[in-house]
Amino acid sequence: METSSSTNFSRLLTIGEVAERSGLAVSALHFYEAKGLISSMRSRGNQRRYGRDVLRRLGIIKVAQRVGIPLAEIQAAFDTLPQGRTPTASDWQKLSQMWKDDLDSRIRRLTLLRDRLTGCIGCGCLSIESCPLRNPCDKLGKEGTGARLLEEP
Repeated sequence: METSSSTNFSRLLTIGEVAERSGLAVSALHFYEAKGLISSMRSRGNQRRYGRDVLRRLGIIKVAQRVGIPLAEIQAAFDTLPQGRTPTASDWQKLSQMWKDDLDSRIRRLTLLRDRLTGCIGCGCLSIESCPLRNPCDKLGKEGTGARLLEEP
């Protein structure tokens, strides 16, 4: 963003302050900024300055990444929010609802994988020799490639 003479830089945060308050490395802040997830302004001395709303956005990024939301989806969700203001509880409700169905589907797939982890995954590579009871004569191989038994019913 460009430097604005009307911007009050004393109320903005330095990159060090944002790093300290968010618990993120400066390199992570640079990365998120390069990806367009956060933005900064430049002081007259060409130093980055961040609005306080960036702290909430970084919190959302950290939570979303922890549950496996890709950065591209986080960016798409942020594109629905107004820039320059702290995301509200209502904003978070909207964002989390956007991700809920995807997360529910991931949870179902991971639960199925966990429950079947020690059994045959039906990939066909060892089915005739190792799984004659689960996949006699490699029946699953006729259905296609991949781990057939792990797909949702």
